Amino acid sequence: MTETETRNHHAGKQQNGGAMAAETSTVEDVFDDTYAEKEGPKPPRILVWRNILMMTLLHVASLYGLVLLPSASAPTLAWTVVCYLFSALGVTAGAHRLWSHRSYKASFPLRVFLALANSMAFQNDIYEWARDHRVHHKYSETDADPHNAKRGFFFAHIGWLLVRKHPDVIEKGRKLELTDLKADKVVMFQRRHYKLSVLILCFVVPMLVPWYFWGESLLVAYFVPGLLRYTVMLNATWLVNSAAHIWGNRPYDKTINPRENAMVALSAIGEGFHNYHHTFPFDYATSEFGCKLNLTTAFIDLMCFMGLAKDRKRVLKETIAARVQRTGDGSYKSG
Repeated sequence: MTETETRNHHAGKQQNGGAMAAETSTVEDVFDDTYAEKEGPKPPRILVWRNILMMTLLHVASLYGLVLLPSASAPTLAWTVVCYLFSALGVTAGAHRLWSHRSYKASFPLRVFLALANSMAFQNDIYEWARDHRVHHKYSETDADPHNAKRGFFFAHIGWLLVRKHPDVIEKGRKLELTDLKADKVVMFQRRHYKLSVLILCFVVPMLVPWYFWGESLLVAYFVPGLLRYTVMLNATWLVNSAAHIWGNRPYDKTINPRENAMVALSAIGEGFHNYHHTFPFDYATSEFGCKLNLTTAFIDLMCFMGLAKDRKRVLKETIAARVQRTGDGSYKSG
C-alpha cells in the first residue's frame, strides 16, 4: 500500500510521498514566552496524603511482584510484556501523540483501541492527561508546568502527584481551548466510565487471563502482569518528565531544558527524544529518526499502512537543519 500526503511549508504547498509536515501546531502546545511567574513567596506545598499512601502501597506491592517474578510461567511473562506494550501505546500513541498534540488522525476503531489501552495504563483519563500535557508544553519549566523539572528530579518524577497543583497550573489549564477533546465521543465516553474501565482493564483482565487460560496462580497473576507491570509502566512514563528533562544532550534547542535520552526512549517506547519533541511538538514521530528506538512511531506507521490512521505531521529536513544551526548545542549527529 502506498500513501501520498501533503506537506505544508510556510505559505506554499508541495506534494511529496510519506508523512505530512506542518510548520505550526493545531492545538495549544507551543511554549508561551509571554508568561511571567508571579513575584513574591511561592504558595505553600500542600501534601495529598491519600496519593502518598496509595503510591507507597503500590510500590511496596510491586516489590513483592519482583519477588514472585521467578515463579511466573513463561506464558505469564509473555502476557506481562503484552500488557506493558498495550498500556504504553494507550499513553504514547493515544493520550500523547494523538489526543494531546493531534499529530496524526485515527479512525474510530483505532481511537477505541487506544482508549482501552489508556485505561489499562491508569494515568488519568485521556481528557485530563491531554489537558495537563498541553499546559506542560505551553508553560514548560515554570510554575504553570504541572511537573516543573526545575523543582528537582523527585518532583518532576512523582512528587507533583503527591502535592496540590500550583495555582498557576489550575488557572492556565482552565483557560486552554479543549473543544477538540470535548467533541471526541471516545474521549468523553472513557472519561464518564473511567473508574470502571480502569478496574477491569488495569487490574482484572491482566490477572484473570493467565489464571483462566493457562492455570497461573491468582497471586502471581495479580502481582506480576497486574501491579508490577503497572508500576513499571508508570515509572517509565514519569522518566519522560524527570530524566528526559535533566540528563542528555540538546542538539535542536539548547535554550530549553528537555533532552535527548536514549534510555528513556527505550523504556517509554519512543518518548525519550525530548529536546526534539519540545522543539517540534506537532511531529507525530517525536524524533527525527523515524522508528529508531521508537516503537510508537512504528505502530502509527503500521496503522497508516492498514488504513486505520492518516495525516501524520512531520517536520521538513530543511527546517530541522536550520533549527540545529540556530539553537542547537553542537552535539547534533544525523541518522
